[in-house]
Amino acid sequence: MAIYFTILLAIIWWVIQKNQESAQDYFLAGRNLGWFVIGASIFASNIGSEHVVGLAGTAANSGMVMGHYELHSWIILLLGWVFVPFYMRSSVFTMPEFLERRYSSESRWILSIISLIGYVLTKVSATVYAGAVVFQTLMGIEFWSGALAIVLLTGVYTILGGLRAVIYTDALQAIVLILGSLTISVIGLMKIGGWDSLVMSVGPGHFNMFLPADHPEFPWIGMVFAPPIIGIWYWCTDQYIVQRVLAASDETQARRGTIFAGYLKLLPIFLFFIPGLIAFAMVKSGQLNYESSDQAFPTLVKELLPAGMRGLVAGGLLAALMSSLSSVFNSCSTLFTIDIYKKLKPETEEKKLVFIGRIATGFVVISGILWIPFMKIISGELYTYLQSVQAYIAPPIAAVFLMGIFWKRINSQGALAALIGGFSAGMLRLILEINKPNISGTWYAIADLNFLYFAIFSFLACTALMIAVSLFTPAPDYEKINGLTYGTTVEKDRYASSSTWNRNDLINSAVIISILVLILIYFSPIGIAGM
Repeated sequence: MAIYFTILLAIIWWVIQKNQESAQDYFLAGRNLGWFVIGASIFASNIGSEHVVGLAGTAANSGMVMGHYELHSWIILLLGWVFVPFYMRSSVFTMPEFLERRYSSESRWILSIISLIGYVLTKVSATVYAGAVVFQTLMGIEFWSGALAIVLLTGVYTILGGLRAVIYTDALQAIVLILGSLTISVIGLMKIGGWDSLVMSVGPGHFNMFLPADHPEFPWIGMVFAPPIIGIWYWCTDQYIVQRVLAASDETQARRGTIFAGYLKLLPIFLFFIPGLIAFAMVKSGQLNYESSDQAFPTLVKELLPAGMRGLVAGGLLAALMSSLSSVFNSCSTLFTIDIYKKLKPETEEKKLVFIGRIATGFVVISGILWIPFMKIISGELYTYLQSVQAYIAPPIAAVFLMGIFWKRINSQGALAALIGGFSAGMLRLILEINKPNISGTWYAIADLNFLYFAIFSFLACTALMIAVSLFTPAPDYEKINGLTYGTTVEKDRYASSSTWNRNDLINSAVIISILVLILIYFSPIGIAGM
């Protein structure tokens, strides 16, 4: 761990020495990143401590069913092949800025506010909570002390180094995280007696990713259709992820970064779910004990690994924690500074914008910590909490971006109706869920509706509302949205985009899709789950 942190500090120091005077340097790392760093950063930012802790916890408690949320490599490919050409062509800093170009300044404001609220409810609070669980389980540090230590540790280098510090440390942390998690999986399988023993111990049903349609929590219909909606929002439209491809030197590097990230995203199903199943098997056999499922992974680290090896995996957990937290810190500061503060005060000099971004980070972090006590009310499992809240936020944003790119007739009035209506419905559902013991009748039915079905209904309703409002109001000015939709992209831009990829990019994308299909078959009733 000492060696790891020495290397980490050296990278941070090197980054801080570089010129960060302009907003482009601080928020988009000067727009000169290559595919390897982009792909590693996308993966490391996604797989934070809330994933390591949460995925293992949900696997121990519910089996492989939530794996649908981790089989999103194909959606990362969508980012590279479908969305990146429009984003790179527009040269925007943020996703709300893209919405302003496509629709209106009002839609930019709405998305900025929704995104900042979403970061507080999901990324900041969940990451800090998961990190505090790791500190408490592995090191015996009191929960809130651990949470505070995490925030200070990560906040300092994010505030000083900007996106370049986040991305370069992410690349190192991705490597440490993969090695650490692979170690626990291998040693855990050895302890339990191998793969066949694991299957026999937990039962084939625990490996089934397609539960019955009447399952109260994870019906297969909901699990097939809701995760892609949330995935398109997360991977293709969320500042947290897309900021990495916006920092690419060109469209080729951005797309290849997403292909590399697509390969890396195949790993969590094996690196984080399997330890959860191992923990479940060891609890059944009396070899392990923990208070809650979210403690499954850190308990495995503590009980199974020898000194030294334990430090490596602890380093992996800290890497996951710091990479995701630093990423959300930087994304929050970018959104607030570029989309809110700069809109209010457009004449602000570049140095002051960087300073304002650092201040904004602090406010978001404090808000996330204050939200932590409410998380357990919504779900006892960290990962389920994360996906349920995202199901309330994601549908309107996914609908607005998808329809906006694929159909030029969608106008700003339609986008605003979908964003405001969908977000209001999601927040209503969140408030009702928190107050579920005190309500009845129709309100209770809304609060009790499965979160997967809520996401599907919300997406369909937002899409229908957007189409209806757009068709009953004037068409947008197609000259103003030139190059921002498929219907308004000129031949010159199409040709320029087609020259940024080759046959190897297509082959690698096809390989990723094929592996995803094989994984789905293996963990289905006709695969291992049907044995």
